[in-house]
Amino acid sequence: MTVRRVVPVIHSESLQESRDFYGSLGFEEVMNHGWILTLASPAHPAAQVSVMTEDATAPVAPDLSVEVDDVDAAYAAMRARGAEILHPLQDEPWGVRRFFVRDPNGRVVNVLSHRRTPDA
Repeated sequence: MTVRRVVPVIHSESLQESRDFYGSLGFEEVMNHGWILTLASPAHPAAQVSVMTEDATAPVAPDLSVEVDDVDAAYAAMRARGAEILHPLQDEPWGVRRFFVRDPNGRVVNVLSHRRTPDA
Protein backbone atom coordinates (compact mmCIF):
# COMPACT_ATOMS: atom_id res chain seq x y z
CA MET A 1 0.00 0.00 0.00
CA THR A 2 1.33 3.44 -0.96
CA VAL A 3 0.38 6.83 0.47
CA ARG A 4 -0.34 9.28 -2.35
CA ARG A 5 -1.04 12.45 -0.37
CA VAL A 6 -1.97 13.76 3.07
CA VAL A 7 -4.36 16.69 3.46
CA PRO A 8 -5.18 18.52 6.70
CA VAL A 9 -8.88 19.24 7.15
CA ILE A 10 -9.84 22.51 8.84
CA HIS A 11 -13.30 22.71 10.39
CA SER A 12 -14.96 26.04 9.58
CA GLU A 13 -18.29 27.72 8.94
CA SER A 14 -16.49 30.29 6.77
CA LEU A 15 -15.61 28.49 3.54
CA GLN A 16 -15.41 31.65 1.41
CA GLU A 17 -13.29 33.53 3.95
CA SER A 18 -11.00 30.50 4.27
CA ARG A 19 -10.73 30.25 0.47
CA ASP A 20 -9.74 33.91 0.29
CA PHE A 21 -7.25 33.57 3.17
CA TYR A 22 -5.46 30.54 1.72
CA GLY A 23 -5.71 32.10 -1.74
CA SER A 24 -3.59 34.94 -0.39
CA LEU A 25 -0.93 32.31 0.37
CA GLY A 26 -1.00 31.08 -3.23
CA PHE A 27 -3.53 28.23 -3.00
CA GLU A 28 -6.20 27.79 -5.69
CA GLU A 29 -9.56 26.05 -5.41
CA VAL A 30 -9.49 22.56 -6.94
CA MET A 31 -12.70 21.13 -5.46
CA ASN A 32 -15.85 22.64 -3.95
CA HIS A 33 -18.87 20.54 -2.94
CA GLY A 34 -20.47 23.30 -0.90
CA TRP A 35 -19.65 21.57 2.40
CA ILE A 36 -15.98 20.87 1.69
CA LEU A 37 -13.51 22.99 -0.23
CA THR A 38 -10.03 21.81 -1.26
CA LEU A 39 -7.28 24.22 -2.20
CA ALA A 40 -3.96 23.29 -3.82
CA SER A 41 -0.68 24.87 -4.76
CA PRO A 42 -0.57 25.40 -8.54
CA ALA A 43 3.18 24.64 -8.54
CA HIS A 44 2.86 21.52 -6.33
CA PRO A 45 -0.70 20.14 -6.72
CA ALA A 46 -0.27 17.51 -3.99
CA ALA A 47 0.27 20.34 -1.46
CA GLN A 48 -3.33 20.80 -0.33
CA VAL A 49 -5.58 21.93 2.47
CA SER A 50 -9.30 21.20 2.84
CA VAL A 51 -11.86 23.31 4.70
CA MET A 52 -15.09 21.63 5.79
CA THR A 53 -18.31 22.63 7.52
CA GLU A 54 -19.43 19.03 8.15
CA ASP A 55 -19.18 15.73 6.36
CA ALA A 56 -22.01 14.94 3.93
CA THR A 57 -22.27 11.20 4.65
CA ALA A 58 -20.34 10.46 7.83
CA PRO A 59 -21.38 11.05 11.46
CA VAL A 60 -18.16 12.97 12.24
CA ALA A 61 -15.85 15.30 10.33
CA PRO A 62 -12.27 14.13 9.80
CA ASP A 63 -9.16 15.98 10.96
CA LEU A 64 -6.95 14.57 8.22
CA SER A 65 -7.33 12.84 4.86
CA VAL A 66 -4.87 10.22 3.68
CA GLU A 67 -5.13 9.07 0.08
CA VAL A 68 -3.75 5.59 -0.52
CA ASP A 69 -3.50 3.44 -3.63
CA ASP A 70 -5.45 0.55 -2.02
CA VAL A 71 -8.12 1.64 0.45
CA ASP A 72 -9.41 -1.93 0.83
CA ALA A 73 -5.98 -3.06 2.06
CA ALA A 74 -5.81 -0.08 4.45
CA TYR A 75 -9.26 -0.93 5.80
CA ALA A 76 -8.24 -4.57 6.34
CA ALA A 77 -5.05 -3.44 8.14
CA MET A 78 -6.97 -1.11 10.48
CA ARG A 79 -9.57 -3.78 11.27
CA ALA A 80 -6.80 -6.33 11.92
CA ARG A 81 -5.22 -4.02 14.49
CA GLY A 82 -8.59 -3.44 16.19
CA ALA A 83 -8.72 0.28 15.35
CA GLU A 84 -11.99 2.13 15.94
CA ILE A 85 -13.79 2.50 12.60
CA LEU A 86 -16.07 5.55 12.72
CA HIS A 87 -17.42 5.43 9.16
CA PRO A 88 -17.46 2.11 7.29
CA LEU A 89 -15.69 1.49 4.01
CA GLN A 90 -17.99 2.66 1.24
CA ASP A 91 -18.14 4.24 -2.20
CA GLU A 92 -19.17 7.89 -2.10
CA PRO A 93 -21.13 9.70 -4.84
CA TRP A 94 -18.26 12.11 -5.55
CA GLY A 95 -15.92 9.37 -6.77
CA VAL A 96 -13.99 8.15 -3.75
CA ARG A 97 -14.01 4.95 -1.72
CA ARG A 98 -13.26 5.73 1.92
CA PHE A 99 -13.56 4.97 5.62
CA PHE A 100 -12.87 6.91 8.82
CA VAL A 101 -10.69 5.58 11.62
CA ARG A 102 -9.66 7.09 14.97
CA ASP A 103 -5.90 7.36 15.49
CA PRO A 104 -4.20 6.76 18.89
CA ASN A 105 -4.42 10.52 19.62
CA GLY A 106 -8.18 10.64 19.13
CA ARG A 107 -7.99 12.28 15.68
CA VAL A 108 -10.36 11.19 12.94
CA VAL A 109 -8.58 10.09 9.76
CA ASN A 110 -10.39 9.85 6.42
CA VAL A 111 -8.61 7.11 4.44
CA LEU A 112 -9.52 7.12 0.75
CA SER A 113 -8.78 6.10 -2.79
CA HIS A 114 -10.24 7.66 -5.92
CA ARG A 115 -12.40 5.20 -7.81
CA ARG A 116 -11.47 4.49 -11.39
CA THR A 117 -14.03 5.28 -14.04
CA PRO A 118 -14.91 2.46 -16.46
CA ASP A 119 -13.09 4.22 -19.34
CA ALA A 120 -9.96 5.06 -17.31
